[in-house]
Amino acid sequence: MNTILTNGKIWLENGTFTEALAIKNGLISAIGKNDEILALQDNSTVIIDAKGRLVLPGLNDSHLHFHNLGEFLSSLNLYGVSSIKEIIAKSKEFIASSTLTDNQVVVGRGWNQDYFTDEKRLLNRHDLDEISTEYPLIFKRACGHVSVCNTKALELAGISATTPQVEGGVFEMGEDGQPNGVFNENAMRLVNVLLPEASLESVKKSLLVAARHAVSNGLTSVQTNDLNFGTAEYPYIIQAYQQLVASNEMPVRIYLQSTFSEPVGFQSFIEEGYYTGYGDERFKIGPLKMFVDGSLGARTALMRNPYHDDASTCGVECLTQEQLNTMVELADGNQFQVMVHAIGDEAICHVLNSYEKVYNPDSNNPLRHGINHCQITDVPMLERFRNSNVLAHVQPIFLHYDLHIVTDRVGDNLASTSYAFNTMEKLGIHTAYGTDAPVEDLKPFECIYCAVTRKDLSGGPEGGFYANECVSVETAISRYTKGSAYASLEEDIKGTLSVGKLADLIVVDQNLFTIAPEEIKNTNVVLTMVGGEVVFLND
Repeated sequence: MNTILTNGKIWLENGTFTEALAIKNGLISAIGKNDEILALQDNSTVIIDAKGRLVLPGLNDSHLHFHNLGEFLSSLNLYGVSSIKEIIAKSKEFIASSTLTDNQVVVGRGWNQDYFTDEKRLLNRHDLDEISTEYPLIFKRACGHVSVCNTKALELAGISATTPQVEGGVFEMGEDGQPNGVFNENAMRLVNVLLPEASLESVKKSLLVAARHAVSNGLTSVQTNDLNFGTAEYPYIIQAYQQLVASNEMPVRIYLQSTFSEPVGFQSFIEEGYYTGYGDERFKIGPLKMFVDGSLGARTALMRNPYHDDASTCGVECLTQEQLNTMVELADGNQFQVMVHAIGDEAICHVLNSYEKVYNPDSNNPLRHGINHCQITDVPMLERFRNSNVLAHVQPIFLHYDLHIVTDRVGDNLASTSYAFNTMEKLGIHTAYGTDAPVEDLKPFECIYCAVTRKDLSGGPEGGFYANECVSVETAISRYTKGSAYASLEEDIKGTLSVGKLADLIVVDQNLFTIAPEEIKNTNVVLTMVGGEVVFLND
């Protein structure tokens, strides 16, 4: 089917725009003025009128968790709760309105103790026992690096004071000498054994819930960390995506990030025939994904020095330098791209150390190994990024929360050089934007707003948080399109609206280049197109 989109303000990068484009066989076949492009139509051509609105390349989230997002959208939403009392009340209401079977786990996500107005502390089992002693409860913090459960869950999982601690994680003990229900990092696996058994159909259902949410927000591609070796859904993830693509039910292009933390499982994955680039334009295997630390909010990000507001800890090291080196060498030696979660400055240095061991900087990082989050940085560290051409996958939306805590966590000096998006641009670091959904919602215009204004979603602080690190609107959009395409080695087929590239585009209701920056976050998607097919329309 041939399609022509007319009367648009079509962004072509570098401040240039045009009016119309033609699509043939899923690709952009021509771009130009209305009369030039309309002259190409025939009796089968479908005409779409953009009505003078802004047309952008399809947005591409460089890192999120699609399967987890779909599960979250179907579970107890604890984002935005402002007190422990509110969590208890909201959870009781959720349970009362649900049809639950004996010992069915109630899963919630999104709580953040820094937003609590009654007590700014982590939840514990005693809080959750006030909700229910009949059903096991597991509530994950917004960051995804801390979970809390009730006594019923501890009993069913067989966790007691004699249970050994887990390498790369901790479960806390209460004053009574018993587990208090708080688990971080790898220790969360101890209680996750209670989660419902995954099936191919349940995974497909969650992926479709996430996909519908994505296209309604202008995402045409996602780089998603769903394949987590050793988890219940692991056997079904690739099969679920392949079936959804084959049946034309998956409206979003997928670049799959696969998590392995030890060489045996990853080696088996390689021997099964998987590699970076395996697949096609709709579903493709991407990088090996690893975690070397946790989150800033939970004080599990790995820091060089003790936390400014808690001198008892430097965070959690989820993988040692030696373990990380082994995995990076295995991946690089098998032409597998690598992407590593690293938030704290010490964690980031560990990853840079590993990358610098496996390739000569003069080779320009051919596999495009990257670091995800890259939050707590200083200028010498960012210069190492540039010198080794390591990619930075960042989430500007994290500023919404983190600008309120980062100075407390790391002190003024380090806070001033962190979330350094503009410095990354000046140094020429390849940068891709995303949201890490469901840590934050996958709404890209809120993320772009945070990058441009350095403010939270309520509009503060006045002038922006270290405003010297603000980026332009054009830069932010480019990092959500061209930058993310570069990260997935696909800049030749997506990321810009140009002849020969995939016809992945969106139409939005505001001109992001002319409105006040504070209005960017309120932008709505009118139309989303993937491969020339309309997958979302709200006109």
